[in-house]
Amino acid sequence: MEEKQVNEKTEKAKKAKNRTSLKNIIGGDILATDFFRRQTKLLVMIMLLIIFYIHNRYACQQQMIEIDKLKKELIDIKYDALTRSSELMERSRQSRIEEYIASKESDLQTSTHPPYLIK
Repeated sequence: MEEKQVNEKTEKAKKAKNRTSLKNIIGGDILATDFFRRQTKLLVMIMLLIIFYIHNRYACQQQMIEIDKLKKELIDIKYDALTRSSELMERSRQSRIEEYIASKESDLQTSTHPPYLIK
């Protein structure tokens, strides 16, 4: 009979020890349970995967910011090239060249004869 009472007391103590309470969680006693000891490798692997996931997301966001910045810069360069191209077209027109030559008082004149091929 005494053995039965002792066994019941030890079982009650084990159950009380295995219960998860807020005090056990905050105090860290829950990490000393048999379950967490057996699953240590799994928990470490999960933590490493979480860290890798966070790093990967951060790196992706940084690359997206860089891509957006480069796209804006590319648009600015395209507009600048278009502006320069139109300025060059304007300056290279025959009427503008004739005006420029006339303002410099040069002896050059526009040809009155059409060009021909030499064979």
